[in-house]
Amino acid sequence: MEPISVALLAALAGGAGGEAGRQAWAALSELVRRPFRREGNGDGDGDGDGDGNTGAPAAGSAEPELVRLAAAPDDAALARALSTALAVRAARDADFRTGLRRWHEQAGSLHADEVHTGDVHSEITGGTFAGPVLQGRDFSGLSFTTPAPPRVDPDTDTPPTPD
Repeated sequence: MEPISVALLAALAGGAGGEAGRQAWAALSELVRRPFRREGNGDGDGDGDGDGNTGAPAAGSAEPELVRLAAAPDDAALARALSTALAVRAARDADFRTGLRRWHEQAGSLHADEVHTGDVHSEITGGTFAGPVLQGRDFSGLSFTTPAPPRVDPDTDTPPTPD
């Protein structure tokens, strides 16, 4: 199974994708919090009952990494740590691997369609521009006060020259 995208994890932890993104993060959280079932070792709590109930996250469950990323979604190192922890758990827990693969397929389509993780493609061509141009992404609370553009002579398509 391929690793879960660090950008996807950080974006979802940060609330990207609107309601669909929140649902994807909640689904991942629920998956991670399910009892850890190590292949060939029962549930990992040492009592042999297979219930997975230790009262604390099992080592390698990815829950601590999930909680830390939720608290600091802009920290790429935490997103990388969660991606690694998910891969380790998937390698050791077949049920988790199946659930994670299913979650990744659903969240991957969300990632492509609704969660934008930094790509900006802007192009300005041709014409005459008389004002500020702002290129980037996720701007808010901006205002510009600029003078009116110069009048253009319709015959020459150029502004008049000062006398």
